[in-house]
Amino acid sequence: MTQNFDLLIRNATIVDGTGAARYSGDLGIRGDRIDRIGDLAGASGRQEIDLAGRVAAPGFIDAHTHDDRLLLSGPDMAPKVSQGVTTVIGGNCGISLAPMPRAIPSPVTPPLNLLDDSGNWFRFRRFSDYLDALRAQPAAINCAMLVGHTTLRVATMDDLSRPASRAEIAAMRQLVDETLTAGAIGVSTGLFYEPAFAAPTEEIIEVCRPLAEHKGVYCTHMRNEDAKVVEALEETFRIGRALGVPVVISHHKVQEVANFGRSVETLALIQQRMREQPVCLDCYPYTAGSTILSVNRLRGAKRVLVSWSKALPQYAGQDLDAIAGQLGVSPEEAVERLSPAGAIYFKMDEADVQRILKFGPTMIGSDGLPHDAAPHPRLWGTFPRVLGHYGRLLGLFSLEMAVHKMTGLTASNFGLRDRGVLQEGAYADLALFDADTVDAASTYESPMAQARGIEAVVVNGTVVWRDGRATGTRPGRVL
Repeated sequence: MTQNFDLLIRNATIVDGTGAARYSGDLGIRGDRIDRIGDLAGASGRQEIDLAGRVAAPGFIDAHTHDDRLLLSGPDMAPKVSQGVTTVIGGNCGISLAPMPRAIPSPVTPPLNLLDDSGNWFRFRRFSDYLDALRAQPAAINCAMLVGHTTLRVATMDDLSRPASRAEIAAMRQLVDETLTAGAIGVSTGLFYEPAFAAPTEEIIEVCRPLAEHKGVYCTHMRNEDAKVVEALEETFRIGRALGVPVVISHHKVQEVANFGRSVETLALIQQRMREQPVCLDCYPYTAGSTILSVNRLRGAKRVLVSWSKALPQYAGQDLDAIAGQLGVSPEEAVERLSPAGAIYFKMDEADVQRILKFGPTMIGSDGLPHDAAPHPRLWGTFPRVLGHYGRLLGLFSLEMAVHKMTGLTASNFGLRDRGVLQEGAYADLALFDADTVDAASTYESPMAQARGIEAVVVNGTVVWRDGRATGTRPGRVL
């Protein structure tokens, strides 16, 4: 009897996300699940894709995003779907759109303005209201959301320059419990940022107490990623031990020339701590980072590109030094004139980036900022760049290992059941691509270029991207 599938993918080179060797086969999908894998030559599909030997892999899982608003305002999710991403982890670096039980300050407190500088999107009083909105208006891809500690501080405190009081900690802890009950997968902090500078370790531990009961994760943009990076790592590990939960070190890096090479030291420490407690980490494949523009962040940067400016939007995409020259002022004065604004800072060494990328337990996360006028190219190019530039061209790792770092490893670390692997019974999230050509096309000069080599993308059994364009379907789910 002929087998009939909703979607039949023929003649694939299957890279299953576990790190196992690739093999040839067909995939038969029924509904939202992979029903059969093997030789399906005698089968038929209501929709068929013949890969002619090209790769079928699990859809990529972006371990670190700021897509909280984009999921609602740009639900086709083109920057992510176009590079093979089928699930995003949102709410990172201490900033989430919800909960915001009172009016958000005007102007919006940085770095919350990276999500929305108007304040209009911080309209969800409860985290459950935000998740309900995501379910009512599905995006093209799946999401799993964290609640941000800085958002909680803004929601409960009138003075962010001091530690929270007992009453404020209790209020934040109650909000954490409510958000985890509603469906958040964990809490994120951005201790690197001004609104959370004053929060001592004890505040973080006490606010995050509900994590253990809800089996949540603690994700952190650490307090320091340059001279005091080891101290920041130890603080992260201490928080994880005190709470009894896994910690995720966001976009691990070592910044500024004096610290180049210290990834040898940090990775050895991380590996040691992994033997003692659950520790995860992610990184992006670039030597520049991107965040809000401020004078104190200029230190140690070899180059600074302005990614957006509310005051002087015409300068988005230009070098800060060139802008300062045009304005006839110092770079520091230019920052004041441009602000509020965002920037791309070149502060890392390529050898450190490669060492961290190659480290076996490192997940891939784009950390893209989708609302910047001239965004960092990582927004559109992270995953193909790992596969192409670092995998195929530089030989940093095999195709199987590269795929594992962006699929099975990430699903396991975040507890995303039946995601991140191509197995019978797993959800049908797939990235179909040409291993010989896949790579990022986005650059600092042209940051919104679509990646090369992505043939099609499937989310929950539905084709959402094919032949270089979105299909218009929105099968994404809140995980």
